[in-house]
Amino acid sequence: MILLPGLLFILWGEPARCLAEGGGFDFYGEIRQYAVATNTVYVATEEKLYQLNHDLTLVRSVTQRGIIESGEHVYDAQFHRVTETDHWNTAFRVNVLLPFVENATLISCGVIDRGCGVCELLDLEDISSVLHRELFSVGPQRRNSSASVGFLVNMEKTRTETETYILTAIQKDKKNLDKIRCPSSETMNLHNTNNKQMGLIFSYSGDGYNTINVVDDVEFVDGFQLGSIIYLFSNLPQSNKVRLIWLEGKTSKIQTFRSLRGATLSISDGGGGSRLEASSVVPGGLPVLWSGVFSVDGGRTNTELVLFDISPDLTGDKDKDPDFCTKSSCTGRITPQPKTLKPKKVLFRQDYMTSVLAVRQKAWMIFFIGTGDGQLIKLCVDKNYHTTCPRVLYKATDDRKVLAKMHLDPVDLKHVYVPFQNQIKRVAVSNCSTYTNVQDCWSAQDPYCVWCGSKRSCTFEDDCQDSDWLSIPDDSQQKMISHKVVKDNTGQITLTIKTRVTGGSEALANFACQFSASSSQLCIMNNAPPQFPQCTCILTNSTLPTEGMHVTVKTKLGKTRLTEELKLTNCSDIVGPPTSDLCQQCIEAGCSWSTNSCSWRSPGVMEDSVCQIMASGMNISKPEISSIIPSVVSFYGKNHAVLSGNDLKDVTRVRIKAQDCNQQESPVLNNNGVNLTFHIPRTDIKGVVKVCVVLSDGSCHGNATITYRSFPSCTNIVPRSSWFSGGRKITLMGSHLEFVEGVMHSHAQQEVRPPRHNDFQNLIYDTPAAQTNGIFTSKVILKIANETSACSTRITYYPDPEFVSFTLMRIGDNVRITLQKKADKLDMTVAELSVWGVQDGQQYPCIIEAKETTNKSDFFICGIQRTPDDNFQHLMIKFGDKTVTLGPPSLVHQVMLILRILLIPCVIFVLVIICRWQKKLTDEMNNH
Repeated sequence: MILLPGLLFILWGEPARCLAEGGGFDFYGEIRQYAVATNTVYVATEEKLYQLNHDLTLVRSVTQRGIIESGEHVYDAQFHRVTETDHWNTAFRVNVLLPFVENATLISCGVIDRGCGVCELLDLEDISSVLHRELFSVGPQRRNSSASVGFLVNMEKTRTETETYILTAIQKDKKNLDKIRCPSSETMNLHNTNNKQMGLIFSYSGDGYNTINVVDDVEFVDGFQLGSIIYLFSNLPQSNKVRLIWLEGKTSKIQTFRSLRGATLSISDGGGGSRLEASSVVPGGLPVLWSGVFSVDGGRTNTELVLFDISPDLTGDKDKDPDFCTKSSCTGRITPQPKTLKPKKVLFRQDYMTSVLAVRQKAWMIFFIGTGDGQLIKLCVDKNYHTTCPRVLYKATDDRKVLAKMHLDPVDLKHVYVPFQNQIKRVAVSNCSTYTNVQDCWSAQDPYCVWCGSKRSCTFEDDCQDSDWLSIPDDSQQKMISHKVVKDNTGQITLTIKTRVTGGSEALANFACQFSASSSQLCIMNNAPPQFPQCTCILTNSTLPTEGMHVTVKTKLGKTRLTEELKLTNCSDIVGPPTSDLCQQCIEAGCSWSTNSCSWRSPGVMEDSVCQIMASGMNISKPEISSIIPSVVSFYGKNHAVLSGNDLKDVTRVRIKAQDCNQQESPVLNNNGVNLTFHIPRTDIKGVVKVCVVLSDGSCHGNATITYRSFPSCTNIVPRSSWFSGGRKITLMGSHLEFVEGVMHSHAQQEVRPPRHNDFQNLIYDTPAAQTNGIFTSKVILKIANETSACSTRITYYPDPEFVSFTLMRIGDNVRITLQKKADKLDMTVAELSVWGVQDGQQYPCIIEAKETTNKSDFFICGIQRTPDDNFQHLMIKFGDKTVTLGPPSLVHQVMLILRILLIPCVIFVLVIICRWQKKLTDEMNNH
């Protein structure tokens, strides 16, 4: 009966360990390749090949271990996969993993240890079924090659027939050419995929064999096919260029390669100095838009997401590229320089971007961006290439790197697969349900989200049962309902309301507006009827009250009701120095701001952005920022930060702004003109934000930065116990612990213990005292600004250590003291104990030298240097925050100790007598 549960545990243990929390899957070994097809995810790691459902539940896995049977040559070695428990002597390292859906097969190619290339055709529905195995090199020969790509391409053989090939673009290992004993592929190759094509499966011979070579070292980043055009992206490290190659999918391999044309991608005026890290094509027709993550600082820290138009230019000469050619050698040729493509726009700047996935939702482009510190960021871009504020969809608890390729869940199109080193997370593309009203749903500026009138909730559009829904328009807008006030030459005032939404047919067909004010009648009777998206009200009165007029506008769109409260003001009465605040007041009143003044008439700028770039109208010295301490904080921000500079006395608040997005402002707490204190607010995104200081007129001055990093986490606690009286020194281990401002225990959360020392990986603090006498455990809680984060490990409280006695022994001029303590579970160290000998009120420090432990007691041995007397009245003992005294042994205790000492030789003497008597008795019995 015991054996059966144990066996079930073994069988079920693997899937249970692999299921990760929060929609993910943990793998054995590092991920080498992964691919997505129809409703399945395939993942090749160092140890196994996995087949998962689209929701990342395990279907099956097979080991990548096997037996190699040596042939006459190394490239003749045979590979046979074995079971988990069998003996193995090699492993299959996958470099190319391609689902061939039309053929119902999974192509898996790589290298084996102590062997060469191997390719397998696996059943797409059951990866444990090997349909074909071939000793052939497809892809790089190195075990670890992140600078090579492989993907399927279709070529039109006839008007009605196409053939599918594997295109591999390989970084050549030129440094170790002499060490490679296996047949090596060229830089670019076209391999067969089935035995109906000319040549064998996976061979690149037949059908006009040819290849493409490169002048210098090349690092391939990405590749794909759109229509008949093949796109390949690469870095050329020696010339510091990013190259794009176009190939036309012709009727044969040789014609395809000879259609070679190319361009250089440049994000700087010099055309160089950048490196492509990851890429993704934007779905849609012409023009062909493509996004790339570029590093711009020579390293991989300073990165930008850039949008290009890479529509192929097929007007130039074929096979005349200076870096790539179809010859065996590309040197010694005279070729024109390729055309240079410039970005349409730099969409986003963020440190450590490592991957990108572009999708379309209606007229919007949506970019999912992975970072080197474990973030998944969503960036929405409208048809005019205006970006909304980036949102963090996922943050890893540690700074794990997101790998270079992300995919969209092909089944529901509502989740993104985010790969890490040994884990894939399935993250929702949007959190629409978190927005509880129509205004918040719209303000999220998320193309995935609609306000469903029938459900009265924010959902995905396909989750709304009817066409009664509202969403954001095709272009980015700041307000859901805007208004404009115009006064014509006759003095007639017209109020125009415009709804900045799009919606389903039912919502738009039922559009109506209602204007009301405290006066009896606001609008004249013959107003034009409402016509989506705007309503018009011609005021009955051609003058507005001096104090302004409060107007309520109620808008109906299907079952959804919108209410907007306005205050109409005489535009010509909004006067004063042309400051940012005055401009903002003018715009909010529905007036026009032009030539530094507010007026009724157009043309005028009707956007808030014009107000943000205005200079201050105050006649004072402009503040300057010299430093902010600290300038690096966690997601949670920092209380009481110090900003230093010049002329700060008139500063009222500190403005913090990221990526031209929603800004946060923090009030000034203390200000002496040179230094001021303020709270750095929390954020949801890591990276660098800009800081300026705001004057009373709304103008902002100075230029400083704050860097947001991950929040702290602790993974271990040493020691894991404390005595009741508290004050024990505890070391927390984890990451980003330098941001911790205090430590609390769950039993005494009102007491915040400041760190004695903290850096990135370690934090030292003293425990608070217990509030009960019984043994208990307490949760350790980190305090960061106004947030808290609990450690995964608890601390156990035990009674204070009990010291029972001490003995003295003079050794020359020094006195040696042995201090006895009852054994406990505290595991006290010599560093945690301080001892003094006390005589006539004077304290003599006793230096702890060692600790000895028995089953029932701990003995601490210490020494007092050069003391004239050893007749100490008592010992003073300190541990943590507590100090106790221990007097000399009582007379009875001393007598008992003397008796114990005297008893030892007596026992030995008695034992010797017994042994001699027994020996004598034995001898006498032997004589008889």
